[in-house]
Parts: sequence; C-alpha cells; structure tokens
Amino acid sequence: MGEKKPVRTALFEKHVQAGANIVDFHGFELPIWYSSIQEEHLSTRNSAGLFDVSHMGLFRFQGGDVLPWLESVGTQEFLNFASGRCGYTHFLDSDGNIIDDMIFAVKSQDEVFGVPNASMVDVMWKWLTDLLPKDGSVSMEDMSSETSILALQGPNSAEIISQTLGEANSVGRFRCQDIVSNELGITGWIQGTGYTGERGVEIFVPNEQAPYLWSALLDTGSDFGIVPVGLGARDTLRLEMGYLLSGQDFLWPGLGISPDPSLPVDFLARDTVETSVPFGLSMDHDFIGRDRLVSSMGKNERWQALICTERGPSPRLGHKVLDGESEGSRIIGYVTSGAPSPSLGGTGIAMAYISGKGVGDDVWIQASQRRRVRARVVLPPFKK
Repeated sequence: MGEKKPVRTALFEKHVQAGANIVDFHGFELPIWYSSIQEEHLSTRNSAGLFDVSHMGLFRFQGGDVLPWLESVGTQEFLNFASGRCGYTHFLDSDGNIIDDMIFAVKSQDEVFGVPNASMVDVMWKWLTDLLPKDGSVSMEDMSSETSILALQGPNSAEIISQTLGEANSVGRFRCQDIVSNELGITGWIQGTGYTGERGVEIFVPNEQAPYLWSALLDTGSDFGIVPVGLGARDTLRLEMGYLLSGQDFLWPGLGISPDPSLPVDFLARDTVETSVPFGLSMDHDFIGRDRLVSSMGKNERWQALICTERGPSPRLGHKVLDGESEGSRIIGYVTSGAPSPSLGGTGIAMAYISGKGVGDDVWIQASQRRRVRARVVLPPFKK
C-alpha cells in the first residue's frame, strides 16, 4: 500500500487560485507563502493577514463536571473562567512532560471547546478519552474533520470583521461566542485568539461555508491592507512573540519520535515550568504531572529569548548556545526556534533552553561551524 495522501482543506482551491506555494504540513496540503514570508509577516503586523488554520483540531467537551474534570488533567484553573472567556493550558503526562498545549474556550459552565495542534489531534483524543470520568458526567466530540478554521489577525482585523459579519461578531481579546446572525448567513463559533500576538479572531465554520467566508473577508479587507498568509509567516510571527511550537519547542517522548539529530536525546521532553509560560499554569490546584513542576521550580534551565547583537548567520534549530566565544567555552543549551526577524529588519532572534543565564546576559550561538554570534537574553516579545 502507498503512503497516505495529504489532506486538502476546504480552502485548497482558494490557495491554488491565489498562486500559493503549497507544502505538506503534518499531512495537510497548506500554503507556505503566497508572495513572500516577509511581506505577509509585515502586512499582518501593520494591517491584516488571513490564515487557513483548518489543520488544527476542534474538540467539544460537555457535561456538568466538565470544568473540574479539565482542571484535574490540565495546568490551568478552568474553574476560574467565566462563560465567554478563552484561556491557554498544557496537558502533561504522569511524568510531567508536556503532551500538547491547547487554547480552550468556555461557551458555558457545561460546554468547552478546545483546539489541539494539528499533529496531536489523534494523540490528544486518545489521552483525554482514557481520562474521562467513568460515570459519563463528561463527554467529548471530535469536530475536527467537519470544521474549517480561519484566523484573521492584525490591527485592522476588528474593522474587517465588523464590516463583514457585523459589529456583534467583533469579539475582544480572549472572548468567545456563537457567531451572531449576519447578512452572509455564516454560522459557527468565533473567538478573540490567534498565534501572532496581534489583535484578531479565529473563526470556526462548517467546511462548506469556508470558501465563501474566505473570499468575503479578503474582499472587505482589500481597503484595509489584508493579505492571505501562509505557514512561513505564521511561524515568524509566533517566534517574535516567544510562543511555543508543538513538536519543535517541546516534543512528547510518548510519541517515540526522535527530535532533530542536532539536539541531545530527549532534549525536548519538557514541562511547563521549563518553558517559562506563566499564563497557562496555576499551581493552586492538583493536576496530572504537577509533582514534576514542583521539582522544576528549583532548576535554572529555562526556555529563553535571544536576540543577536552582531551580524552573522541567523540562529536555527539545533544551534548550540555557549557561555563564551573562546574554544574552551561551555555549552549551556540549544536553540529550538530561530530565524531572521522581519519586524527587526532581519536581526537574528531565537528561543532556546539554556542554563545559568538571565535577562541582560550575553551568550554565543554557534551559528555555523566557524562562526559564533553574540546574542543577549531578553524578555519576549521581540520589539524595536
């Protein structure tokens, strides 16, 4: 039998018509870029960008005990979230390793939506299903295959949404709701989330509505500088914000997948404390994997932001980070995400797990066999 063919989203023909460069991404045929990564990145930062993120999953959790159950299996205190609010959480295994991170949206106190990462939909479905209460007080539904997800991001996104779907559907940051009746007849779910750090929304609609909505947003947004955006700029945008990328900045060892060969074995088997993500973690409740986090509190290896302070090759996945420039310098970590920053005129930026360094300290990145580039530890996001 041959290899499984990549999945085409409901927007595939729209991408082809726009001249997108299509790649196989975790089993989906998606655009890597339309014009250029830099142009799409800067358009999103300065005006608006439209993304097809239908490769991401969508789970619906329901039941009277859904919030306390999610709180028992995730790092976030779900019970603190009112209806109509979104949040971020990690799901850990019993050893404290991150399996996946997920944006969740509380529709009501007995109904929650969750968005697992593309390559982790099946894994997370099995993991969470096995943890469901035996009394049936919580149920799960996988809506991934029937749902398209469009992400509209950028400072002009609110105006574009208001003019396309009506002001009632222009939700605030980390707010969520059913899509209110509109002239286009679009139905589904909308939430003020995204992966760029800009104001924006993610819109969840039935597959058959996706092409119509895509065209409508681009048409309305033409007066507001909108461009379609591919995976390339999606990655540089999230990197500038210091956002984790599942499978690259952390990798669950339970998958049995080796990380990049330039990294030490199990280097990406990480917990929430090591990733330095404060907004998805509360230690004030009990949850699977919590003991590992308690022990990690006393360690000094953390995922930190690095900005190059001199010219040279840009940092990339697997590059060593050292505490000095001389031959006898010590390796203190490795880059997991790195690239030239479009917003900073091509300056090299990176995220790396390093030990013994803090904000303001200098480190050196082994950017090539012969070249070490000086960098400084900073707090993300990367800004001018």
